[in-house]
Amino acid sequence: MTLPAAPEPRPAHPVRRALTTWGALIALLWAVLVADLVLPAHLTMWGITPRTLDGLVPGIVAAPFLHADAAHLAANTVPLAVMGVVCALRDRAGMWAALATALVVSGLGVWLLSPAHSVTVGASGVVFGLFGYLLARGLFMRKIGDFLIALLIVLVYGSLIWGVLPTSPYISWQAHLFGFLGGIAAAIAVARSRRARAAA
Repeated sequence: MTLPAAPEPRPAHPVRRALTTWGALIALLWAVLVADLVLPAHLTMWGITPRTLDGLVPGIVAAPFLHADAAHLAANTVPLAVMGVVCALRDRAGMWAALATALVVSGLGVWLLSPAHSVTVGASGVVFGLFGYLLARGLFMRKIGDFLIALLIVLVYGSLIWGVLPTSPYISWQAHLFGFLGGIAAAIAVARSRRARAAA
């Protein structure tokens, strides 16, 4: 007797997949914060300490997952969720490229330029990376959808751009500036890759 083959599972809807991805990432950030508040380990000390080997690795990777307090993480949660979901819906592979590039470039900028003996934590470099990525996609992808998304992001989050300036000693403009530049670099690389594949 031959049994019918089991039907292949249907792929998740893009909106559901985007919401699940960013819901899980943001839940992880909050879980790390709770662990830092409950445990006596002082996890924030694993952030980026400029121009030290320990501050470079694992500092660059760990810093976006660590936050000083709930207010610090809350300030990053909404823009992360909004711009992250938009990126995932527009181009999931590009989103991961933007995240990785912003994380590394932002972290290196902090490590090179932040004041000695400071410790930098927080996902704001990634927030600015997504911001730069979405804006640059509007310029370099040459698609009306990306341009309209960039315009909407400017209208909603355009004031973020002031964060790349050294306005406060307690806010890492280095993370913001280099995260923003990393996002732009990722958008340029993604756009070139798409055009190269289209021309092949």
